[in-house]
Amino acid sequence: MATSQRHHESNSKKSDISLRDVAEHSCTTEMPTGELAGAAGVDGMSEEEAEEEVFFKFVILHAEDDTDEALRVQDLLQNDFGIKPGIIFAEMPCGRQHLQNLDDAVNGSAWTILLLTENFLRDTWCRFQFYTSLMNSVNRQHKYNSVIPMRPLNNPLTRERTPFALRTINALEEESRGFRTQVERIFQESVYKTQQTIWKETRKMAQREFIA
Repeated sequence: MATSQRHHESNSKKSDISLRDVAEHSCTTEMPTGELAGAAGVDGMSEEEAEEEVFFKFVILHAEDDTDEALRVQDLLQNDFGIKPGIIFAEMPCGRQHLQNLDDAVNGSAWTILLLTENFLRDTWCRFQFYTSLMNSVNRQHKYNSVIPMRPLNNPLTRERTPFALRTINALEEESRGFRTQVERIFQESVYKTQQTIWKETRKMAQREFIA
């Protein structure tokens, strides 16, 4: 068990370094209007406050112009499939830097849904989000297979125009007759529980290091 924990810590450190590297080489990246913040970090938080935080089942990363479509998909997954709680990136509270917001969104949820629309390619920040999410899923073992590209009903991005890195991943196709089966196969409660446990342990460990 100790070996597994050290492995997760090592993976987390590698991911943090990689995120900083991406930030340094993406100084020209366009950011969305306003400060979009993720869940609050553990710095300065009491243990009771940390316990009150929610580990989401999914977060939807989307282009700024696709907020309404992201809300529709969120409602679909939560109310039609019972996959809750979920959140879209635009709903997250303000107050933190963009890179930290993205890290909180991805690591504060079991699955990261990339909303593939035509706006996706026009939004530089959106491309930055998907590269960072993929990198995180590679560097952290428990996040493997947690990035889910999705083509919604409205204004979907064609397969031909989809970035190559995302074409290698089976995407959710809302217009497909097999959509319901895809959703039920991907969003397994056992996977959510495993990631939630690791998330809680990581936060407690970080809080102890901060207090020390």
